[in-house]
Amino acid sequence: MTATTKLLLRFLFIFSGSLFIQTASAQVEFIQNKGQWDTKVNYRGDFPTGSFFLENKGFTVLLHRAADMQKLSEFTHGHSETGGKVDLPGSFTLNSFAYNVSFLGASSNAMRLPDKPISTYNNYFIGSDESKWAADCKIFTAVTYRNIYPNIDVRYYSTGEKLKYDFIVRPGGNPAAIALRYDGPLSLSLKNKELIIGTSAGEVKELEPYSYASGTEGRKDVTTRYQIRDNVVTFDVGNYDPKATLVIDPQIIFVSFTGSTADNWGYTATPGPDGSFFAGGIVFGGGYPVSSGAFQTVFNGGVAEGPFGGVDIGIFKFSADGSQRLYATYLGGSGNEQPHSMISDGAGNLVVAGRTNSANYPIRSGIPATGGNYDIILTKFNSTGTALIGSVRIGGANDDGVNIRPKYIAPQGADRLRRNYGDDARSEVILDAANNVYLASCTQSSNFPTVSAVQGTFGGVQDGVIMKLTPDLGGLLFSTYFGGPGDEACFVAAINPANNNLYIGGATSSNTLAGTTGPVISGASNGNIDGFVTVLSPNGSSIIKTTFLGTGGIDLVYGLKFDKA
Repeated sequence: MTATTKLLLRFLFIFSGSLFIQTASAQVEFIQNKGQWDTKVNYRGDFPTGSFFLENKGFTVLLHRAADMQKLSEFTHGHSETGGKVDLPGSFTLNSFAYNVSFLGASSNAMRLPDKPISTYNNYFIGSDESKWAADCKIFTAVTYRNIYPNIDVRYYSTGEKLKYDFIVRPGGNPAAIALRYDGPLSLSLKNKELIIGTSAGEVKELEPYSYASGTEGRKDVTTRYQIRDNVVTFDVGNYDPKATLVIDPQIIFVSFTGSTADNWGYTATPGPDGSFFAGGIVFGGGYPVSSGAFQTVFNGGVAEGPFGGVDIGIFKFSADGSQRLYATYLGGSGNEQPHSMISDGAGNLVVAGRTNSANYPIRSGIPATGGNYDIILTKFNSTGTALIGSVRIGGANDDGVNIRPKYIAPQGADRLRRNYGDDARSEVILDAANNVYLASCTQSSNFPTVSAVQGTFGGVQDGVIMKLTPDLGGLLFSTYFGGPGDEACFVAAINPANNNLYIGGATSSNTLAGTTGPVISGASNGNIDGFVTVLSPNGSSIIKTTFLGTGGIDLVYGLKFDKA
């Protein structure tokens, strides 16, 4: 990197616009125009309900009505979702809508710089006029227009489900020069700081711009807002240090490998209170980049299971910007372990929940280790990853912390509650304001240890289990089964901020569950596999209410979250 390049990178102002258009995959592919489309188009990107056309001084969005596209798809494939043949009516119309965004005052001579090419290309041999044929049309996943305004670039790309464009303002560029004129929309408005573009085919959102400046004094937020005057959109950017890098609406803060020479699979992650980031997974042998003084620097596991070799848990703590390893450690005994969920307290201590079949899993608790086969584990590291604050193994005679059967055993038919990738390894650990530890998991043991249980007896072939432990994992405050005559698995947990009641969600095949009497969403099974949510008092002494959530198909609850209200 030259000194000039370093200087340019230091003074960047980036505005990122996010069009919330559903894309077909993780990225939109921009296809080069070599005469197969209108000459105004430089590149075209397609998504399931339309297209995005890049032009010299802006872009055009084409949207198709989703219901019409569904009919057309069923006709062209010769069938419907119900299996019947589909005939289009003679009067069928594909309703579409297009609008154009032009950059007012922009240069028509901006240099086009496509990047991130893919290895394939498109050919267009359509019709009998060879002058309109095009071959070897290159495909890219990002395109930059250099100097669309003086010292300002615009870059198009996609991330997740969002089609995005960034304005990059280099030294000498003025963000006030950026003005976007919208021609064609039925309406243009602001709602919740987002730009809403009204069309007959549905609304398009440009998400609220968010910005921060990162320089020698650290990271500072910078206020940025949309402004609309008639059909022209500009950006109101707050004061920022011109010597700092200003990023608006970032999507990726960092992406990093662990640097392990042993295979390692990610299972779970959680943030630390200082913006740091914990990643947890399984490691297949020595070679994980453990840190000096880490709690466990040697691979201890395990026993090969099916096609998989033995594994230990691997924990990696990244700095907030991903540039540093704050610590990395193994966790495990001579058998095999998996982490299912993690959470950090306000001091940066990390709680890990999962399962083990190691008889010598590290224990540090007043709770005696119990169980056999696979057991549930809860382990709490100090903030530096050098020691355990607490660690416990809890279980009965059969598998605990395993939903139906471990991953290495092939599914058996419909496989009951094990329906999707990772379903055998789901549980969640959360903390309350006093740092008490709650766990939602499952068990196949009729002698699972219960304490102050609201349901003290095993209900079926597999039950959910719900536990509350002291902050140091030294005491079991309550432990209870939750289940009916079929199968249950508790996957997720949340605490209501208004009354501290404990909410647990998961999946069930039972036709009855405790707590479903009274006013609930659904007091009876809807058929086959349902999701459920049950509400317990903070001390676990009572089930306040339970609802089934589902249809006649397969339904499972994988997440619970409360907003600030």
